[in-house]
Amino acid sequence: MQLTSFGDDYRALVIGSSGALGGAFCQLLRSDPACAEVVELGRRTTPGMDLQEPESIAAAAEALAGAAPFQLMLLATGVLHGPGFQPEKSLAALDADVLQQVFQVNSIGPALVLRHFLPLLDPGGALAVLSARVGSIADNRLGGWYAYRASKAALNMLLKTAAIEHARKHPQARLLCLHPGTVISPLSQPFRGAAAARPARQAAAELLTVVDNSTAAESGHFYAYDGQAVPW
Repeated sequence: MQLTSFGDDYRALVIGSSGALGGAFCQLLRSDPACAEVVELGRRTTPGMDLQEPESIAAAAEALAGAAPFQLMLLATGVLHGPGFQPEKSLAALDADVLQQVFQVNSIGPALVLRHFLPLLDPGGALAVLSARVGSIADNRLGGWYAYRASKAALNMLLKTAAIEHARKHPQARLLCLHPGTVISPLSQPFRGAAAARPARQAAAELLTVVDNSTAAESGHFYAYDGQAVPW
């Protein structure tokens, strides 16, 4: 695929490049003849960055400042389950430590990414974060998954608020929340619906198309992989 809204020789930064979608983003961007460089950032890259270690976020941004500006930034991170915990089915399952861990990865860490990395974004560039439809308050019909739902709803608000502030100085920039749908990945594998999951490369291509087709007027909005707006 070839993206057209970033001009020739654009440069991209993919945070969370070791994940299924992050890796697929990197592959697709490297195949784009208009993309001059793809910089990968994660726990095992140099510089390294871990959303659970706030100081590493600031250090990574400082290390990459000389390579700025980036015309495209993608935050392809998130946690739904992990060693010793699964999404909660009831209030009785809530655990303070799990809530803190999920919010750190899905909300607090990304907020610090916005703080430290937005200054490295090209004034006419785009930054997109992976959210989830289950983070939509209006669309919540089934309940459950307290930590994941709430942390993604918080991410949506953080991105929306950052987009408003960023637009005051950079009105041509695009900041977007994206719902990727169910993707074949370790995150979705244990859950119902995984059998209908799409390949990461397909989902990544769809999401890149949404970003590429977006306009500055849509900054601060929430879109699904098919381009449809998702309610807050």
